Amino acid sequence: MLAKGSLSWIGTTMLFTAVTRYFSFISSGFIKVLISGLSIIALLLTLFFLVFFRDPERKPAGDEDDAVSPADGRVISKNERTIGIFMNIHNVHVNRAPLSGTVIEIDYKPGGYIPASNKDSDVNERNHVKIKTDNGNIELIQIAGVLIRRIVSYISEGSQVKRGERIGMIRFGSRVDVIIPEVYTYTVNVGDKVKAGESIIARKKEKMRGEQWVRT
Repeated sequence: MLAKGSLSWIGTTMLFTAVTRYFSFISSGFIKVLISGLSIIALLLTLFFLVFFRDPERKPAGDEDDAVSPADGRVISKNERTIGIFMNIHNVHVNRAPLSGTVIEIDYKPGGYIPASNKDSDVNERNHVKIKTDNGNIELIQIAGVLIRRIVSYISEGSQVKRGERIGMIRFGSRVDVIIPEVYTYTVNVGDKVKAGESIIARKKEKMRGEQWVRT
């Protein structure tokens, strides 16, 4: 399955591949070599976009109250209520809702071209999404990377989202910061790899205490 909003990218490179392939057949000499080279580049770009814009089905782990990761990638920062997840170029870039609830705020801001893994990427294009859940508000900050600044949102204010549901996409290198409700605690640490809509990143504190009591 391909990510929503990706067909224009893939269609453009496929069309360019077909056109340059045709002209390479009817050309000769240096022009033929040049156009053939362009055709190969276009074909490689098409294959890259097909891989990059993949959007596999995901099944959330755990219970309905367990928060799942909004993004594929690696945890690069963490404090009591906030983590940052960096998505590399090879990761799936479709983002998902960590918990079920109602979207109560979407605040989009344009910005610069700082690498998303950099602490100074606060100036980059970003989209702040706040979701009201039964256990408090959870917030996501989608941050675009150094290449192409384009955050695509699949939701709007007032939308009802389910845990693990697709909510948007960030094209190319990017990061998602997560701010969990006060009743939650993180189950992941810096360096951990996570999958959007599948990996559990936080659980309710009372549940964690209950599990610890059972183990002891």
